[in-house]
Amino acid sequence: MTGITYETTAEDVASKSLHVTVAPDRLAESERRAVREYARRARLPGFRKGHAPEPVVRRRFETEIRRWVLEDALRESWDAILKETNLKPTGDPQVRNVSFEAGKPLTFELLVEIRPEITVATVGGFHLKRTLPPVTDAMVDEQLQRLREQRGTWTPVSGVHPRPGNLVNVTVSPLEGEEPAATQPHDLILGQGEAIPDLEARIMELSPGETIDTQVRFPDDHSDEARRGQTRNVRVTLHEVKEQTLPDLDDALARELGDFDSLETLRARVREDLEAEARRHADDEVKAELLRRIAEANNVPAPPSLVHRLLHAYAESYRIDPSQFETFAGSFRAVAEAQVKRELILDSVATAQNLRASEADIDSRVARIAESRGSEPGKVYSSLQQHGRLGELERAITEEKVFGWLLQQSTVTEEAA
Repeated sequence: MTGITYETTAEDVASKSLHVTVAPDRLAESERRAVREYARRARLPGFRKGHAPEPVVRRRFETEIRRWVLEDALRESWDAILKETNLKPTGDPQVRNVSFEAGKPLTFELLVEIRPEITVATVGGFHLKRTLPPVTDAMVDEQLQRLREQRGTWTPVSGVHPRPGNLVNVTVSPLEGEEPAATQPHDLILGQGEAIPDLEARIMELSPGETIDTQVRFPDDHSDEARRGQTRNVRVTLHEVKEQTLPDLDDALARELGDFDSLETLRARVREDLEAEARRHADDEVKAELLRRIAEANNVPAPPSLVHRLLHAYAESYRIDPSQFETFAGSFRAVAEAQVKRELILDSVATAQNLRASEADIDSRVARIAESRGSEPGKVYSSLQQHGRLGELERAITEEKVFGWLLQQSTVTEEAA
C-alpha cells in the first residue's frame, strides 16, 4: 500500500485495533482530485461553470475539500487493509483518535470487531447430574394463590394505617433545602420489596391524607452500591390505601381462568405446568454445567470486546443510566462473560459438527408451530419474517441440535432432589 501503513496495537479473538498512517504525498494527491472535482461542478460568481481558478475553489470549498480528503483516506485505508489481511469483520470499523494537520501524515485508529474463531477440542467425557425437584402440594397451592390474586379486586379503605399487602398511592419527594423536589404520585404494594424497608415503615405510620418529613436509610445490601448505607431526607404523602379482596378458590374461579370444568382440573393443570417448568429448569442446569466444564477444559476465553458489547446491551435493556454503567457492569460482568463463552462454544461446535439449522429444519418447525396455532405454515413463516424472528428461530433450532449432540458425548445421571 503506497503511502498507507498500519500496525496492530491490540487484539483478542473478537477485535483488533490498528494504528494507521497515511503519508502527506497520498493526501496531497487526494486533495488535488477533490479540487478538480469541485472546480468542475462549482458555480461561482464571476466565473463560468468549471472555469473558476484553483485558488478560488480552494478558498471557497476549504471545509468540503478537507472532509473529502479525510473520508477518501479512511475509505482507501480500510479497503487496502481488507485486501492485505484475512480479517473477517462483523461490520464497519470504529474510527478513533484522528490526527489530521496540514503538511503532516494523517493518523488514526481503527477498532475492528471480527468473527471469533475458537477450537473446542474436548467436548465430552463428562459426568453430569440432572436433579429434578418434586412438585409439592404446597407449590401447587402457592400458584393457585397467585391466580386468585390476579383475579382479586382492590377496594379503598379510610381511617386506617396501611399494612403489608395493601396497595398505596404515595408521593415521595426528596427534600432539597426547605422545598421538596417535584415528583409524581405512584402506586406500590407494601411488603413486596417495591420500596426500601425504611420508606415502607414510614408509609405504614401514616393515614390517608397525611404528610410527613422524615429521613430514610438505604439498606447495606441495596442494589445500587453508591446508595448503600446512605440517608435521604424526604417528604412522604399518603393519598390512598386499598385492600385486596380475593375470589373464592372454587369451580367458578376455575371456569373463569380457562377451559377447566372444576377446581380439581385446574389444580391438575397447575401441577403439570409446574412439573414441566421443573424439567426445563433441570435441563437448563445440566446444559449450563456442561458448558462450564467445556469452557474450563478448553480454556475458552471471554474476549473483553464481546463482554463490553453485551454489558452495554444489558444496560440498554434494563434502562440503566449511563452514570451508573460501571456499577452495573461490575455486578453483571460474570453473567456476561459466561454468556459470551456459551455463544463461542455453541458456534464452534455447530460449525465443526455441521449442526446448524437447515432450511428443512426451519420448515419443519414452522409447520409444527402452524399446527399448534391452527394456521397455515406460509402465514406463520411470513409473520416470523415480517417481525424479524426467523433468525431467532434458526438460532433456537441450532442450539437444540448442538446440545443434543453434546449431551450424547457425556454421561448424565438422574437424581431426585
